[in-house]
Amino acid sequence: MKLHFSKIYSFACGKTTFRRDHSQIGGLGYSRVVLCNEPDGSEAEFRYYADNSVRSTKYTVATFLPKSLFEQFRRVANFYFLVAGILAFTKLAPYTAVSAVFPLCIIIGGTMLKEGIEDWRRKKQDIKVNNRRVMFHRGDGIFEYTEWKNLRVGNIVKIKKDEFFPADLLLLSSSYEDAVCYVETMNLDGETNLKLKQGLDVTSSLNEDFKFRNFKAAVKCEDPNANLYSFVGSMEFEEQKYALSPQQLLLRDSKLRNTDYIFGAVIFTGHDTKVIQNATDPPSKRSKIEKKMDKIIYFLFCVLFLIAFVGSILFGIATKHDLDNGRMKRWYLRPDDSAIFFDPKRSTAAGIFHFLTALMLYSFFIPISLYFSIEIVKILQSIFINQDIHMYYEEADRPARARTSNLNEELGQVDTILSDKTGTLTCNSMEFIKCSIAGVAYGRGVTEVEQAIGRSYSSPIIHEHVNRLKSDEIRESLDRKVPIKGFNFIDERIMNGNWVNEPHADVIQKFFRLLAVCHTAVPEVDEDTGKVSYEAESPDEAAFVIASREVGFKFYKRTQTSLSMYELDPVSGDEVERMYKLLNVLEFNSSRKRMSVIVKDEEGRILLLCKGADSVMFERLAKNGREFEEKTLEHVHEYADAGLRTLILAYRELDEEEYKEFDNKFSEVKNLVTIDRETLIEEVSDKIERNLFLLGATAVEDKLQNGVPDCIDKLAQARIKIWVLTGDKMETAINIGFSCRLLRQGMKQIIIHLEIPEIQALEKVGDKMAIAKASRESVHRQISEGAKLLSASIGTSQQAFALIIDGKSLTYALEDNIKNMFLELATRCASVICCRSSPKQKALVTRLVKSGTGKTTLAIGDGANDVGMLQEAHVGVGISGAEGMQAVMSSDIAIAQFRYLERLLLVHGHWCYRRMSSMICYFFYKNITFGFTLFLYEVYASFSGQSAYNDWFLSLYSVFFSSLPVIALGVLDQDVSAKYCLKFPILYQEGVQNVLFSWRRILTWMLNGFISAIMIFFFCTKAMEVQAFDEEGRTAGKDMLGATMYTCVVWVVNLQMALTLRYFTLIQHIFIWGSVAFWHLFLLVYGVMPPSISRNTYKVFIETLAPSPSFWIVTFFVVISTLIPYFSYSVIQMWFFPMYHEMVQWMRYEGKTNDPEIL
Repeated sequence: MKLHFSKIYSFACGKTTFRRDHSQIGGLGYSRVVLCNEPDGSEAEFRYYADNSVRSTKYTVATFLPKSLFEQFRRVANFYFLVAGILAFTKLAPYTAVSAVFPLCIIIGGTMLKEGIEDWRRKKQDIKVNNRRVMFHRGDGIFEYTEWKNLRVGNIVKIKKDEFFPADLLLLSSSYEDAVCYVETMNLDGETNLKLKQGLDVTSSLNEDFKFRNFKAAVKCEDPNANLYSFVGSMEFEEQKYALSPQQLLLRDSKLRNTDYIFGAVIFTGHDTKVIQNATDPPSKRSKIEKKMDKIIYFLFCVLFLIAFVGSILFGIATKHDLDNGRMKRWYLRPDDSAIFFDPKRSTAAGIFHFLTALMLYSFFIPISLYFSIEIVKILQSIFINQDIHMYYEEADRPARARTSNLNEELGQVDTILSDKTGTLTCNSMEFIKCSIAGVAYGRGVTEVEQAIGRSYSSPIIHEHVNRLKSDEIRESLDRKVPIKGFNFIDERIMNGNWVNEPHADVIQKFFRLLAVCHTAVPEVDEDTGKVSYEAESPDEAAFVIASREVGFKFYKRTQTSLSMYELDPVSGDEVERMYKLLNVLEFNSSRKRMSVIVKDEEGRILLLCKGADSVMFERLAKNGREFEEKTLEHVHEYADAGLRTLILAYRELDEEEYKEFDNKFSEVKNLVTIDRETLIEEVSDKIERNLFLLGATAVEDKLQNGVPDCIDKLAQARIKIWVLTGDKMETAINIGFSCRLLRQGMKQIIIHLEIPEIQALEKVGDKMAIAKASRESVHRQISEGAKLLSASIGTSQQAFALIIDGKSLTYALEDNIKNMFLELATRCASVICCRSSPKQKALVTRLVKSGTGKTTLAIGDGANDVGMLQEAHVGVGISGAEGMQAVMSSDIAIAQFRYLERLLLVHGHWCYRRMSSMICYFFYKNITFGFTLFLYEVYASFSGQSAYNDWFLSLYSVFFSSLPVIALGVLDQDVSAKYCLKFPILYQEGVQNVLFSWRRILTWMLNGFISAIMIFFFCTKAMEVQAFDEEGRTAGKDMLGATMYTCVVWVVNLQMALTLRYFTLIQHIFIWGSVAFWHLFLLVYGVMPPSISRNTYKVFIETLAPSPSFWIVTFFVVISTLIPYFSYSVIQMWFFPMYHEMVQWMRYEGKTNDPEIL
């Protein structure tokens, strides 16, 4: 049987008209013309539309080289080395051009190779997408397959069930006669619920291939834009014009579901499609360490320019006095017959040229491989995060995924976590657990919040009550045998048909009928077992339909105009079939906060069935429909205290005239395509949803995810502040806070709200200006009182405080003149809960904390409403949960469960912060050690611009002889194991307080570099200056001195690395000792090469250094002596001023780690 669905979703699927709309078509922004089934028509010839291929790559073959080079040389350090490399081709260079350019080419080439590989992966993904196949109309009613990239505007395509739409399509027809289809838009907006789309009536008959043989139509519509939810256009078909709306547009990358096939005309292709137009790069985020590193680079540039400037002045003065009355001081420079570089008569010019030479010579102060090494390390760190088996969620087959590697170390510095609740702390898997019907509370289940409160108060009465209820629950669940997802309701008064014996059995019947009828769920009947399952738009809705089914009101069939169900007849006791004619559906949205259906029952009565939030429902009750209001309200508050989500159920009966008047108005406004269409629909709906009769309230539980309380407890021990931003009622949020240990017994609560008599009195009057003024003053006063309470408690008690604020108050608290007071109060509290928060408020609160505190913030959420918050925070963590992938797609890191945040921060965050801090400090240390020896030698050589080392020694220092150990440090080092990171969360404070990358620590490492350079230089020069170097009595020359100093530098920086490491692996041993061995091997091999290649190093090692005991004795003595200051400093610090990780290391060493109170 073919179904007509056109009246099911009458709220959403209106048939558009031209009255009051579409006047802008043909104007600016609405100029697109599409000839359907004529992609090669005359219109296509003079209008160029994008093809359907997409490209997400950063580069093309033609642009890769120039763009990639531009990206590399935007970094000031790389640009500096480029200039130095160019100057190396002049006579100013203190080394050969090849040796200067080689390391730059290695580093830039390596980075470009990485960029190229990443872009090639994107290219392969593009090729895969562009080569997907789809059926298109070739002509004469014949459809055949082609690649997506070949589609053109105007093509007719046929999409089958579970296939993706290859472009933005105009829905013409489907396997249903009235051209409706189900669409899944998870790739677009992250929502997993199905959307219903409907084509025009005039094209609904085109549901066979052959019917497109002579099909022709012209579409005029809006130009390509990024708005996913709007579409304005018209279609001219058979000399008639028809209005088009978003209901007829199928967006690229959506999927066809629950529909055998559809036919559509291609409207937007490739980069003109809405999903591609809507794709924007996430905000560029850089870690604090990386930003600080840039400042250090600039600082070193200043040092470099300073010493080059001072050296050039001294050189100029010395040059000027080289020739004094015909007497030559530096006779070896021949000042009487010298080039401009050493001419005493042109000493100013000589000083300027020396300045340029010095800038090139001292360039080794700047670590050329730093940026490249950091990128490699961050990628490897991200791989470790992705591969961590302890953050793999087996049930959903979802590992952790670092979507960007830029922020790894930021995970170790988080001061404040801002978290969503539903789907993040909880499962977003609703269970129907309690209800209030006709003022009577039903449901004996125990919620997690009630259990947590029982544990917290340690009350024997509460314990006895909870245990009794749990035993009843276990007994009934055993009777039920198989647990039912979405249903945890236990009450013998209702179940098994016993409700017919209740005093208000008629109200109970209406209550569950309403649950079985007032929804948009689609039933799916298993033909083999006869079991009915439901495809619902939300977990709440699914829970309601399942609950009505389990009680005995089984909704099993939906047709074009009716709903069918089986229910128990209280008179006969038999199961009977009921059918309700579906007249209208007034859908739920965030502003209405309610949903209604209008149906006609078998007796001809027209019923309006409504369910919604208590904040909008009680005011809509009729005077004679409030019989159960007091008791229901009391139960709703009790349910909120138990952490449950509640909805109010009510109904009314409509007479024929009233319904006809409403239906005419409703049909009129829903068929408009104007800016105010939604507002008009809401106005019409609001008038009919009045004078309702209260039936009762539902209560569903959204259970906490596994491990959430323990995770929050550990994060609190790490002194991380946790804010929860939720849309729930204040009572619900507070009790969820207790169950997840965000709030603890004894914690003083500061509650800011506007549910006070003065405001309520003004709301009844309706003076908006007066309400706003009074609300603003009230919020200001409550914040001031909270601050005084906190100040008064300082020094008198160690009591912790929690701040709870509702959405209305938050609106005023975020205003410019109050927000700083609010932030100061909130940051002094241990926990903060913002209730009834909108998505915009979540983002604004995140921005306030981020900018106001200056400390690292982390936002975590799972839904599209959390995207703004995730992008605003320093680090955004997306939960890949039940609300789709929108949060994940906007996040920096994705995890499957909230509990994995504990390991992500306390283990990986701590390690990455420590590794990156130590790595960067060590980088600057090793380059200063090396670079300052060059400066000291130049001072020793009268600022002559002469290098102490061979050209290739200079070039290969940062590339081969000291780079691999530091990369191993950045990837593998651990101060303590993962187990101890979790056992002692206080370790995390090292990152929050930034003790490992403070200016003090950075300058200490730099000072260590200067000290090491001074000791190496003076020990080497003094040891080799006048003494005989070998048994033949020869003294050491410049080449031997340079090779000996270089050997000492390589040994010192690598052994310094060994002293710095806290966790040795085989890889680190290979890299450290391998770097030293490679230096000696290189010195040997390079030295035996012809003099034209090895230059002043020819056989220096094999003939002079290696055979001489002095070389080995000096090397040993200098290396040990140079390491003594750092070793002594480390011993004194560990003994007398230990940091957190050193305390843990001592405890592990002494076997005291079983004592949790040691810290």
